[in-house]
Amino acid sequence: MLKKAKLVVVAVLCLTVMAALTGCGEQGAQQGVDNNVRQLSGNITAVGSTAMQPLMEQAAAEFMAKNPNARIVVQGGGSGTGLTQVAQGAADIGNSDIFAEEKAGIDATRLTDHQICVVGMAAVANPAITVDNLTKQQLIDIFTGKTTNWKSVGGPDQKIVLVNRPKASGTRATFKKYALGGAEEATGIEEDSSGTVLKIIKETPGAIGYLALSYLDGSLKVINLDGVAPTKENITTGKYAVWAYMHSYTRVNPAGVADTFLKYMMSDDVQKTIVPELGYIPEVEMKIVRDVNGNIKNK
Repeated sequence: MLKKAKLVVVAVLCLTVMAALTGCGEQGAQQGVDNNVRQLSGNITAVGSTAMQPLMEQAAAEFMAKNPNARIVVQGGGSGTGLTQVAQGAADIGNSDIFAEEKAGIDATRLTDHQICVVGMAAVANPAITVDNLTKQQLIDIFTGKTTNWKSVGGPDQKIVLVNRPKASGTRATFKKYALGGAEEATGIEEDSSGTVLKIIKETPGAIGYLALSYLDGSLKVINLDGVAPTKENITTGKYAVWAYMHSYTRVNPAGVADTFLKYMMSDDVQKTIVPELGYIPEVEMKIVRDVNGNIKNK
């Protein structure tokens, strides 16, 4: 009987130990998942499009709050700079308003395109300008220097001051292609940053330029083009043509922080919250698609 009792005690103890080990294993597995999230670490740099910069900066801040060991540095410089730096390996992500195929000197076959969203772009003027609408030809005449006074297009007797982005800017390339029909712009004030463009137009009498809708804060006169306003509805349906895809390019299929961050950019946290809040349009809401040559077709 004593032997049997000992055997029973040993059996119970074994079962208890096994149960405890199983519990620890499950807890360890769960901790392993959490630890993987906490241990995501590394530094990456995203450079390029200033039209895309507000989105990248806010998304990066929220991503780093969730992943404190990861660091993402977001810089502007223009789409051309973003494409060049990622192609050369100087940046992990190159942000661009234009397709890589549109940038001279870039081998697009060596880059991977991650299309994040869409943004519209509009002609904007100093708030004292009373002109609400311009035809495409009137806009072309203004930006090519043929029209030099607002009075010629129904505005005040005020000299027109052109404010441009540099040639490396994807916003400039998009505006030139779709708003100006490819016409070469006249010389004017030239600024690297969209934020600086906004400030100069706001403070300079007679100024006109162009900005991504993500920068508009109600302080400038937004000008309709051929009677069509640069609204989300008009962009998604193809009525308003001046818009661009926001691209994040990488040299290869990314890994580590870059991969996780780009996946985060396509998550509901970004696409359903940050993207619309900042004036961008989730690509899933577009009823049309546009290829690298500017050809449009319905989805």
